[in-house]
Amino acid sequence: MRLLHTSDWHLGRSFHRVNLLGAQSVFIDHLVDTVREHRVDAVLVAGDVYDRAVPPLPAVELFDRALHRLADLGVPTVMISGNHDSARRLGVGAGLIGRAGIHLRTDPAGCADPVVLADEHGDVAVYGLPYLEPALVKDAVGAAKAGHEAVLGAAMDRVRADLAGRPAGTRSVVLAHAFVTGGQASDSERDIAVGGVEAVPASVFAGVDYAALGHLHGCQTINERVRYSGSPLAYSFSEAAHRKSTWLVDLGPAGEITAERIDTPVPRPLARVRGRLDDLLDDPAHTVHEHSWIEAVLTDPVRPDDPMARLTARFPHTLSLAFDPEGREDDGLATYAQRLRGRTDHEIAEDFVAHVRGGAPDDAERAVLHDAFEDVRAAAAAEGQEARR
Repeated sequence: MRLLHTSDWHLGRSFHRVNLLGAQSVFIDHLVDTVREHRVDAVLVAGDVYDRAVPPLPAVELFDRALHRLADLGVPTVMISGNHDSARRLGVGAGLIGRAGIHLRTDPAGCADPVVLADEHGDVAVYGLPYLEPALVKDAVGAAKAGHEAVLGAAMDRVRADLAGRPAGTRSVVLAHAFVTGGQASDSERDIAVGGVEAVPASVFAGVDYAALGHLHGCQTINERVRYSGSPLAYSFSEAAHRKSTWLVDLGPAGEITAERIDTPVPRPLARVRGRLDDLLDDPAHTVHEHSWIEAVLTDPVRPDDPMARLTARFPHTLSLAFDPEGREDDGLATYAQRLRGRTDHEIAEDFVAHVRGGAPDDAERAVLHDAFEDVRAAAAAEGQEARR
């Protein structure tokens, strides 16, 4: 059975204020063409269909067109909600839409209720595990405690129990939206746990033939049977070196896996350039970037006049401009944002405690901070779910 694994469409997202809906529409065209040309048997969409819980109307319209086009091909599609989606909104009409072959899996309680597909070698059970917010789904999946590994492990236990009751030789596929140990993150993913993304081991997916993952935006292989497709478009300059693609996965009669990357259309390449302004404007090595989206960091000791206007004369698609003067000593203020970049809320809070008290928090105090952040996050998630209803 041939599967096309994709995820993290983030319909409605912009890139540094550049509207990407046109590029996302081109990707949908590419997706439909790939399904047709490669004779795909099923499409897997591993979450974050939309960029936010209440997406703009043009994004909803694009999603609607995508569903109709996939249904017209007669190729089953299994889709889960991610941490950016409103599970309740995305799942509206799932029963009716399922009759057209588009299977939306957004309810954690239904994680062990697979979409059963078949080929000449027998059944393939496809399980959709939507994003599982630990504090909200612990009881629904029967987890002993609230934590990403605990709730995902409990959901997978239910999957394995269902699979054990199916005919011998039934192959299995799981869609999940999570941070798996060994995955490489980028700047455009939203953390799914307080204090940074809580990783789960790949072993949680033991016993299934293929795990189609979403959440991380870089296409990557955790192991032969556990893969991220990544986002079809770049959503931050940290993805400048990414090769955006989908996975074309062949699931053999005994569960063997072969996978091939299918490149997705690139609306415009990304480039990060750094140096003094005059050097950036004169260096022929940057000619290749003149039509790219640009993130520029100027290192001039003194901030030059009209830097953006001068940059855009050569690089008309410059979207981000920052300054990091050569030889400047850290004054504790000018680089504050840089010092916070990449640090979690928990780390920032610990630094604050150390700063005002003159000593780092001890283990007990760290635990109090962690619990406080978890309580706030759970309350915010609950309020968000209520607002989405």
